[in-house]
Amino acid sequence: MKRVIGRKVLLLFVIGDILGAGIYALVGKVAGHVGGALWLPFIVAFVLAALTATSYAELVGKYPHAAGAALYTNKAFGIPFLTFIVAFTVMMSGITSASAAARAFGGRYLAEFVTVPVLVGAFIFLALVALVNFAGISESVKVNVVLTIIEAFGLLVIVAIGVWALITGDGEPARAIEFHPANGAFLGVLGGTALAFYALLGFEDSVNLAEEAKDPQRDFPRALFGGLVAAALIYMAVAFTATMLVDTKTLVASSGPLLEVVKVAGLAFPPKLFAAIALLAVGNTALINMLMASRLVYGMARQKIIPPFFGSVHPTRSTPWVAIVFTIGLAAILVASASDITPLADTTVLLLLCVFALVNVCVLVLRREDVEHQHYRAPTWAPVLGAVVCLFLALPVTGRAGDVYLRAAVLVGVGVVLWVINWLFVGRVKEIDPTKITE
Repeated sequence: MKRVIGRKVLLLFVIGDILGAGIYALVGKVAGHVGGALWLPFIVAFVLAALTATSYAELVGKYPHAAGAALYTNKAFGIPFLTFIVAFTVMMSGITSASAAARAFGGRYLAEFVTVPVLVGAFIFLALVALVNFAGISESVKVNVVLTIIEAFGLLVIVAIGVWALITGDGEPARAIEFHPANGAFLGVLGGTALAFYALLGFEDSVNLAEEAKDPQRDFPRALFGGLVAAALIYMAVAFTATMLVDTKTLVASSGPLLEVVKVAGLAFPPKLFAAIALLAVGNTALINMLMASRLVYGMARQKIIPPFFGSVHPTRSTPWVAIVFTIGLAAILVASASDITPLADTTVLLLLCVFALVNVCVLVLRREDVEHQHYRAPTWAPVLGAVVCLFLALPVTGRAGDVYLRAAVLVGVGVVLWVINWLFVGRVKEIDPTKITE
């Protein structure tokens, strides 16, 4: 790939990868854990995400290829099955994230225009995502760029509403420091942080731009940390505005919490327009994730890691139609089996926490391997603490329900079954080149 992406564009991509459905849909759910001080879990989640970001920054500078966690796992351990499981887990996290977005799409924001059952709205939404995905990669990317701009604008509207409220004396700023944890201070913040983590996911996807960055060793760490800080500041402002203008009970009960903010704001903004922006933001999150998931399935099939059938390409659109049908089908099952967005968001976080823990270990293992070029080196304590924190957040102590662990196990189990079927009919996989899976 040509190295054409500079630092500023890379920074915008990182911010765009992070911003998405999480903040539009989960503000109220986080408030349910801590009360009015819902900004607190976002701060903690940002700090914890930054620990793992140091590992990604070092590894991207060391190995500037678009394969992410699977590549680092392969280089660190050289075990084909482990590399596959990591790649498959990342793929499944994309599907669960898109499923959460689908549930969010079918809720309060859509109700501003039409009243339909949440499941109906979610299934229609998945069908639209599948059609855009099927249309082709170039069309999907163009749509993604437009939607990223729109979703960022929607959050800036909320920030502007908050600034205006402070200037005019509207709202109750004191509510932002009311701390009413549902299960005690520690467990309340812990549960809220585990959920808020979902809104900061996406920074790890930016490693896929490493091969196209002009100077990844220098630019990527700055763009990654800068993007995380920018997204965290926006989220903090949005969280503060939400809790200042809307009471906690209303936020918790709403599947479109930011729409509640717009409706009570002193700074007038058309609720229907904001609802449309929110729907597009949710759609962007799903599109990014389903695009990634279907291409990973296609890449694994073409490399004969899973049955080659999944690598079938449509004769006219040149898109991996079997992989698209497979991933959309899984998303539809997940949407139907979950009662709310929370368990799907929790499953996404759980899967990626396991991947992040391994990435933090990989950066330490790969310190034994030197490269000729200079690159960012994370302070050793950061990946060590990052691995411990990720594993701790993956434990049930966060209040995560048992069905989340069962769901995650079943999804990873699907990968194990595909691996075994492939081994029986195609043969043993002796080695994997993760960079070819993402081509």
